[in-house]
Amino acid sequence: MRLHLVRHGLSAVDRSVPAHAWELDPAGYDAVWALRESGRIPDGAAWFTSPEPKAVQTAQLLTDAEVAVVEGLREHRRESTTWHDDFPDVVRRAFDDPARPAAPGWEPLARCRERVTTAVTGILAAHTDVPVVLVGHGTAWTVLVAELSGEPPDLARWESLAMPDLLSVEPLR
Repeated sequence: MRLHLVRHGLSAVDRSVPAHAWELDPAGYDAVWALRESGRIPDGAAWFTSPEPKAVQTAQLLTDAEVAVVEGLREHRRESTTWHDDFPDVVRRAFDDPARPAAPGWEPLARCRERVTTAVTGILAAHTDVPVVLVGHGTAWTVLVAELSGEPPDLARWESLAMPDLLSVEPLR
């Protein structure tokens, strides 16, 4: 079974609140609608989304189907509103040492991997007969793909992800 992972559309960045509270930027709606019309997302899928507003709003633009909100699909938690001009470098530090927060207020990446993998494993076990589409986040999907494929995290792929983007993977059984 193929698993379809959608990275949310363009975020409306608001430096006064943590990233998990950001909304979807209306300037990015066309890109989300283009993904919807691309034929790359399977018909008849079971849909799930992270509870973060930008992910929920992306899912609502992508499908008319019911979409379940799953707490475990949250992005790598970054509670701080501290802006990191070197954001890719800070995320790379999280991958280099996943047991430790890469910056103050950040969740250890190992905790994110465990949370997301547990949620997705449960979703896949309950939906063996239909395609599954998950709407979420780049870092969470990067650790999930590594976990499901048995390969190391692909940070070059993480850095190249668009908003929105679609990754389709075949989980190991």
